[in-house]
Amino acid sequence: MHGSQASTAAPLPPIDRERLLAELRAAAPGLDLITEAESQRPYECDALSLYRQMPLITALPATVDEVQNVLRVCHGLGVPVVARGAGTGLCAGAMPHPEGVLLVLSKLDRILAIDPDARSARVQPGVANLAISRAAAAHGLYYAPDPSSQIACTIGGNVAENSGGVHCLKYGLTTHNLLALTVLTVAGETITLGGTGLDGPGLDLMALLTGSEGLLGVVVEITVKLLPQPELAQVIMAGFASVREAGAAVGGIISAGIIPAGLEMMDQLAIRAAEDFAAAGYPRDAQALLLCELDGTREEVAAQIVQVQALLQQLGATSLRVSANERERALLWAGRKSAFPAVGRLAPDYYCMDGTIPRGQVAPVLEEISRLAENYGLAVANVFHAGDGNLHPLILFDAADPRQIHNAEALGADILELSVRVGGCITGEHGVGLEKLRQMPSQFSTAELHQLEDIKAAFDPALTLNPGKGIPILKRCQEYRALPAREATVD
Repeated sequence: MHGSQASTAAPLPPIDRERLLAELRAAAPGLDLITEAESQRPYECDALSLYRQMPLITALPATVDEVQNVLRVCHGLGVPVVARGAGTGLCAGAMPHPEGVLLVLSKLDRILAIDPDARSARVQPGVANLAISRAAAAHGLYYAPDPSSQIACTIGGNVAENSGGVHCLKYGLTTHNLLALTVLTVAGETITLGGTGLDGPGLDLMALLTGSEGLLGVVVEITVKLLPQPELAQVIMAGFASVREAGAAVGGIISAGIIPAGLEMMDQLAIRAAEDFAAAGYPRDAQALLLCELDGTREEVAAQIVQVQALLQQLGATSLRVSANERERALLWAGRKSAFPAVGRLAPDYYCMDGTIPRGQVAPVLEEISRLAENYGLAVANVFHAGDGNLHPLILFDAADPRQIHNAEALGADILELSVRVGGCITGEHGVGLEKLRQMPSQFSTAELHQLEDIKAAFDPALTLNPGKGIPILKRCQEYRALPAREATVD
């Protein structure tokens, strides 16, 4: 974050905490408020724990009315508000504001309705991603986006970050699987975006809100698309002697006209960590691994399995395995979905990046990441969505060592800059938050960044929703309350 810009802003009067508490209690008498420092400690960061900040007050509303009342009070007093879901985000996007209210939406966790005929579900933002599919399973339906944290991450957070998952190649990101949003403005007014029809009049504001990281409004209800469960799904696991060969195989599958349900890649460090953790049967001697899932009718899957196997053999696969049943398929995916926590056993800490690159650049970019990591004296495990080029390099380091913290952040920044240079972008699904602010000018021109500011100001004129996140150039920065920059001290 650009601390030098914030430091030049004219300071605003401090928040009158007692007045804020009194007005919140008067507006919402049953509202659960946490004011003690130790009780607020669990909320000081999201899953990117490098960035921490204690909130002034934490509010846990149980109803939409309570959310509205919090927003109205804070808007009237000019108090910043940061919305938070399950806290599984990886860009410090839900890190609290030191002079603001942290609005935790985890109590809004009801599945309001499932309509099997319309293939949709209406849910509150605190519903866990996987809970939607579990509830829809009785109707032979499921919700397609499946982030690795789907057992814990909430649909509201998925909307905020436009999350994807291992099946996003064929079925899209969150934005492709939404029908409608109910959003509260910064002033607590209710607006409904989208609907149950195929299209609606006016601007596509729902797409604008999806991925806006809590900068434009607070989502309090979501209507998602549900898909029929495929008749059959099978996974091909292919080992390769080099990352370059595995990268070429990714392009080979897509260029053959096959769109897998999922196409994931892991390098040797990630393979061994995942296998130690999940015992999925991964080939430990492989330098790279592809997991390719094909789904559809039995006839369609059978034909594609034969085609993809032959293609992978031609492209240098050293081992091939096809899941024989649903249990084996689930086990192969269990290794991939547990790769992040599995890699966490290799070092005291890791830093998960989120650049996206063209598919044809996978091999050269991974080789350059390896070179950069060696220069910084750090190890990197790569496990990512190869089908759409969404990288997730896991930088291993020790947060007890300030120099390693500095090197991990510098290496992460270099990876993001590299992603832009080869024709990609700085985030695929994790968001910008605080983490990627410095890289935004690498991807966007000054004019584009100012346009983002104008959009922000149109929804939030006083700039109090999740301030200091997402946009690095703040022409109205005097209206932001300064957030302290987290700078590692290097001896």
